[in-house]
Amino acid sequence: MTRILERTVLFADLRGSTALYERLGNAAASTLVTGAVGLVGECVERGGGHVVKTLGDGLMAVFEHTAAAVAAADAMHVALDRPPQGSGAATAAGVASGALKLQVAMARGEVVEIDSDCFGDAVNVAARLLDHAGDNETLVTVDVLAGLQPVQQTRFRALDRLQLRGRAEPVQVHLLQGRAAATDGAATQFGDAVALPGEPEALRLVWRGQERIFATSQFPLVLGRSPQAGCCIDDSRVSRSHARIDWHGGAFQFTDLSFNGSFVRFAHDRAVLSLRRGSCTLHGRGEIGLGVPPGDVRAPVLRFEVLRLGNNRLPPEPATA
Repeated sequence: MTRILERTVLFADLRGSTALYERLGNAAASTLVTGAVGLVGECVERGGGHVVKTLGDGLMAVFEHTAAAVAAADAMHVALDRPPQGSGAATAAGVASGALKLQVAMARGEVVEIDSDCFGDAVNVAARLLDHAGDNETLVTVDVLAGLQPVQQTRFRALDRLQLRGRAEPVQVHLLQGRAAATDGAATQFGDAVALPGEPEALRLVWRGQERIFATSQFPLVLGRSPQAGCCIDDSRVSRSHARIDWHGGAFQFTDLSFNGSFVRFAHDRAVLSLRRGSCTLHGRGEIGLGVPPGDVRAPVLRFEVLRLGNNRLPPEPATA
């Protein structure tokens, strides 16, 4: 039977399983990954959604109501942070140690349901949007945001329009910030949820008090210890070509190229995004740790700020000791 339905499509993916298989072996890693995917699926079902299919280390689900999908995404992140008792010792130990990172992406629109599977533009957009999600991030399209109450919308921060693989037109994307319990303070902490005016104009990078502003025409930009790098970071903990920043689809995409990894922390967010050969979208302002997390004043840490047309330049951050 074929049906055309208006649904919110959710894709969830667990990253880090390859390293687990190498470290723990097939049996133990399979138990952990299967348990973690099970926890994510339980959040879908409890939230009133339907798991369409599992996809190795993740799943695809659909929800009739957008608010229920967002609540389920919240529950997924909480469940992996604090697995419930009885979820399995291997799963609890592995997730608690940060071995697996969750990425979630959602889109809203018409889907075609055929033989318990779903197809359509919303499915394609959500699947491809997942490629742009960082560790423990939830990204949604503007159609998802439109289906929420104003108080719920304040939990989202507008990113730039992203060019998704296979699509001619860029898609406006929003990032879910904070847990549901933090909703009351979201409006002042994270700002408005409407799209920010103006296209990104440049990226400001500050390294040990030296400021450089890179226009979009100067990308891709390589960060590294090599003198030939576009932004040379002279520190032994930094690889010769440590990371790359691309201007792609109306957004700055940061990609780690190193063995020691890169670490991104956005302003107003204590969480540190760990990237090992992974990517994330740079938005607003924050810090990038090359080889070590931000926090140590002696560490190779760059401060970044996305500058936009039509906006007054944000005031510089206070100097740190």
